[in-house]
Amino acid sequence: MTDTRYDLNDLLRIMQRLRDPDGGCPWDLKQDFQSIVPSTIEECYELAEAIEQEDYPHVAEELGDVLFQVIFYAQLGSERALFDFHAIVHTLADKLVRRHPHVFVPGDLERRVDPGALDEADVKAQWEAIKREERRARDQHHALADVPVALPALQRSQKLQKRAAHAGFDWSDSDGVLDKLEEEIAELRAAMHSGESDAVEDEMGDVLFTCVNLARWLKLDAERALRRASGKFERRFRRVEELAGARGATLDSLDPIALDELWQAAKADV
Repeated sequence: MTDTRYDLNDLLRIMQRLRDPDGGCPWDLKQDFQSIVPSTIEECYELAEAIEQEDYPHVAEELGDVLFQVIFYAQLGSERALFDFHAIVHTLADKLVRRHPHVFVPGDLERRVDPGALDEADVKAQWEAIKREERRARDQHHALADVPVALPALQRSQKLQKRAAHAGFDWSDSDGVLDKLEEEIAELRAAMHSGESDAVEDEMGDVLFTCVNLARWLKLDAERALRRASGKFERRFRRVEELAGARGATLDSLDPIALDELWQAAKADV
């Protein structure tokens, strides 16, 4: 154990040492941009889980793991003369200043802008206008440009719908979305009765997509709502297992009526 307080420069040097062909880590030396993507995604999910559990010491640790991913990519970029960590920092800072003209004056981070010049709605509208201009500068002219295909499906559907709404393509109220959901459920039911698997999958996708749209209208994050529901189901299912075990039974030995009885008891407990 050491009393040394490491800083960012130390972290960059650690990464250099790990990738040093002369005495570095064999595993780290084998990695490239593509191979560490799964680790990056996993670390982000582990961070999200720690935040949801409000385990803040663990949050700090997971944030470090996420930061290490950035450091790793920076080292890979530096080795190939593509970019380095300082380029990443500059690009980020420049973008933040550009996208927050209601806070920053370019070239002077300490100079203040009139804080009452814009309200929250104005800020959001300005943010979207700036991002549209950035997309045009990259020759990405349509509203749904640059929504990553690799995003998880639920998250990507949220982003697509939000972007379309900012372009003016949206329902007039949440009741219209709810009506659409009921329509999609009816179409799913009809597809199920038809027995055509492709049609069932297509209609099931429409139901899920519309649920995400409804969440957006209710000002809910669909990903968070679903994770919350999954956590609730997990807690209740474990309680059902405990209650069944107290009866000396397993779940597969119980009939539907008994299972529903245990489920209702679990709902009352957790």
